[in-house]
Parts: sequence; structure tokens; C-alpha cells
Amino acid sequence: MSETTTRAGFRGRLDNYFEITKRGSTFGAEVRGGLVTFVTMAYIVILNPIILSGSKDVVGGVLQFQQVAAVTGLTAGVMTILFGIVARLPFAFAAGLGINSFLAVSVVGQVTWPEAMGLVVINGLIIVLLSATGLRRMIFTAVPMQLKLAITVGIGLFIAFIGLVDAGFVRSTGFGSPPVGLGIDGSVASIPTAIFVVSLLITGILVARKVRGALLIGIVVSTIIAVLAELVFHVGASAGGKNPLGWNLSVPALPSQIVSLPDLGLIGHVSFASFGRIGILAAVMLVFTLVFTNFFDAMGTMTGLSKEAGLADEKGDFPRLKSALIVEGVGAVVGGATSGSSNTVFIESGAGIGEGARTGFANIVTGLLFIAAMFFTPLTQIVPSEVAAAALVIVGAMMMTQIKGIDFSAFSVTLPVFLTIVVMPLTYSISNGIGAGFISWVLLRAFAGKAREISPLLWVVAAGFAIYFARGPIEVLLGH
Repeated sequence: MSETTTRAGFRGRLDNYFEITKRGSTFGAEVRGGLVTFVTMAYIVILNPIILSGSKDVVGGVLQFQQVAAVTGLTAGVMTILFGIVARLPFAFAAGLGINSFLAVSVVGQVTWPEAMGLVVINGLIIVLLSATGLRRMIFTAVPMQLKLAITVGIGLFIAFIGLVDAGFVRSTGFGSPPVGLGIDGSVASIPTAIFVVSLLITGILVARKVRGALLIGIVVSTIIAVLAELVFHVGASAGGKNPLGWNLSVPALPSQIVSLPDLGLIGHVSFASFGRIGILAAVMLVFTLVFTNFFDAMGTMTGLSKEAGLADEKGDFPRLKSALIVEGVGAVVGGATSGSSNTVFIESGAGIGEGARTGFANIVTGLLFIAAMFFTPLTQIVPSEVAAAALVIVGAMMMTQIKGIDFSAFSVTLPVFLTIVVMPLTYSISNGIGAGFISWVLLRAFAGKAREISPLLWVVAAGFAIYFARGPIEVLLGH
């Protein structure tokens, strides 16, 4: 057998396994999609360490920045590849921003970092159990199609809002009213924000003209412009807000050092002693919060991404749903075990989908790049968050188009859909939007005489969200 035939046979097996041709994709589109997803997600290798290493735990312990950066890249790479191989979907994984912030702000004030990661592992095991038993899928399928579409639209707005904030286009005013405003004092006054606007226009024009590789081309061209702007104007970093006109997360400049060896010393630093330190009830409430955030953020994200990729059926289900839900739970277990925080599906995967990714082969590309990022951490900082933000706004606009499938003729549908869509970006939480939509859906539909159409599981989940939203007063009543 010739070498050419062997290569063709291997390529054919890859095509058949990932269903690349069947889903209307190509190897080129998958590679470009995987690359674009990585570029829009690469910031997590820097941001996750900033969040986790910036907080002392209850005994004064801290996580080292370089160690967190190493396990962030490793875990994201391994989980993204695992998900791509098992679920064969183009949804990349990394440390979830909601959970890592919750750990740094709320959890480690009560427990140590190893104990906090132990709670993350328990959270992941619970999600794996719910997924393996089919309960998670039952909840997924119990969600009405109108709400699934609303979740997709809400995530689109959320992605766009994240991009606008990351770019400095939308900023906090420091006042109660209005809480946010345009740029600085109503003006796009900084070079980085101007680069965002240029990047948005360049990429938008390329997408409008249906140029192949539009998002990737837009990111590359805009990054070059950003590097040149930094060379000319010496903008510098924002330095934690001390330089409001500076680059938000990383300065677009060629690094002096390219290669660095990763320190994986945090792997296995997990403890389950939190139940003894703070008591069973307090620990259970922390786990409950983690599970709810992890469970519904991921469910909402996968709903939106599968719809955007054209992989969802008329009920909103997508291929290998059960496998996808199980592997997502494994992401929390692995993230806790490596001390990089729970890993979950990232909404930035929509950028790769917008570039043409339709299969898990794109995940192989993204995952390998994350693993390589452990050794080339300085290089991941070349693309500024302002350029990546433009891609997120473009993707958000693409996802917004799903709103055309929602029937707004009944107000018992309109209000829950509206709340689902607006609460996500306004509270910076996918799960909050889903919770507001679920609770309002069951109440309004029931009082509108549609109670028989509501799945009993949806009632249970809505009640769970009510407890989730009221967990602060509940903890006070419990004396914690």
C-alpha cells in the first residue's frame, strides 16, 4: 500500500469519525475554527491566575501565579481534546469565570485553597452522577423550545456585552445612575478602545462580504495594528485601573522571552476537610451553589452553541448529548484536582463555530494549542483582549439572529423569554438568566391556564432556582 493511500485512508477515518463532511465542514474549516476559538479564549491562561492568585485563603495561603497559569493551560487542553474525541462537538473547555471568581471572593474566606478545590471536585462528581443517570438530560429536554431559543439569544447578548466591557467601550461610571456609560466620560478616548472599534469594523466587513476565514483574518490584521499602535504611542497596561487609557489585560508587544517551562506543582493539592472546618450545612450550601452554577451555565452554553452550529434538532437536542453532559462534569472534577478551578464549556467557542467549526476535530486543534500555551505563555499575550473582544461582539450578533424563531404572541411566553435574555448580560451570569426564565415561565404559564404543558421537572428546577437565589437569607437563618 502506497504512502499516499495510507494518508488518504487515515484522513478518511478521521473524516468518518468526526463526521466532518457529513456536517458540511472541511478539515481547513475545522483547523481555522479551532485556531480562532483558541485565540478568543487564550486570555484565560492569564486571567485565571490573576483571579485565583489574588486571594488569600482562611489561613493566609495563596496560589502561585505561574503554577495556576500552567495548570490552566494543561486542564483546558486535556478537557477540550477529551470533549472533542468523546462528544465530537466543537465546544472548547477552560476554567469557568463564574466559579473561579466565586471561589476567590466567597469560598476561600471560609476554607483553604485545597479545601475549596475539594468542593469543586465534589461538585463535579455530583454533575457526573446526574449526567450518567440521565437526570441531567431529562432536565435539558424538559426545557421548552422557546426558552432554549431565549437562552441562545441571551448568551449572544452576554458574549457581546463581555466584549464591549473587555474593550473598554462600555465602562462603569462609578455612579448609581447610570451605572455604565460609553468609554471614558462618554467618549471612546483610549487607543485600545479605538483598536477595538477598528477590529470590529474590519471583521464585520469581512463577515458581511462572506470572506472565508473572516474572524481569523480580522484577529490577525487587528493584532498587527495593535502591536504597531503600541510601538508608536507606548500606551502600556491599565495596571489595575491606575492607567485607564491602557490595555485591559495584556500589552500587544513581541515578548522578550518566548519559551518557559510549566510548573505543575499544584496538581493533586486537594482536601475534603472543609466539612469539618465550617460544618456540614455551610459546606453543603457552597456545593449547592457550585452545582447550580456549573450545571446550568454549561447547559445554557451548549444549547446556544449547538443551535449556532446548526447541530440542534427541532427540540433543541444535539448529537451525543449524554456524553457531552458527562464529560462536562468530568471537567469540574479535573479542574478541582489540578487546582485550576472547574473547567466547563466556553461561550467563546462560538467564535470558532462562526469561523466554520462543526465537529470535535476543531477541539483537537484548540486543545493542542492550550497545551502548547503552557510552554509559550508570553506568546498568548500578543493578542490584546480588545481585539478578541471584537470577535466576541461579532459572534454575539450572529447568535442574536435566533430570536426570529420565538413566538411572542402570548405574554406568558414573552416575559420569561425577555427575562432570560436580559438578566444574563445585566447580571453577568448565564445561570441567573436561566433561573429567572424558568421561575417566571412556570408561574406565568400556570396562571395562564397552561399548567398541564409544564414538565414536573421544570417545576422542581424552578423551585431549586428559588432556593439558589435565596441562599443568602437561608445561610443567615442557618447561622452561617
